[in-house]
Amino acid sequence: MKKDHAVAALAALAQDSRLDVFRLLVQAGPDGMPAGRVAEALGLAPNTLTFHFDRLRDAGLVTVRRDGRSMIYAARFATMNELLGFLTENCCQGAPEACGPALVCKPARGKRAKVSV
Repeated sequence: MKKDHAVAALAALAQDSRLDVFRLLVQAGPDGMPAGRVAEALGLAPNTLTFHFDRLRDAGLVTVRRDGRSMIYAARFATMNELLGFLTENCCQGAPEACGPALVCKPARGKRAKVSV
């Protein structure tokens, strides 16, 4: 990941509501969640949520697809993992094995995660 992309992703996450949205979408897994369920789970007004989704999408952290009348948002796990890799690439003075195991999020395929807030 290039530094400017990392800065954009970190800037998008550096706000309480956007961080909550992103974490909820990560918990939901690759199938994502309808925008209405996200708004309900986090107690956010739809117009406010749209603003936050736009910032997360601009940073490459979420995707959106239409399903009938619903907009389904999902976390982009590849981007999240690239950001984590960027932040830890020089871990422990270039000896990442000394820092412990690297964690890479690989969401389960075919299973829908239960989302509770």
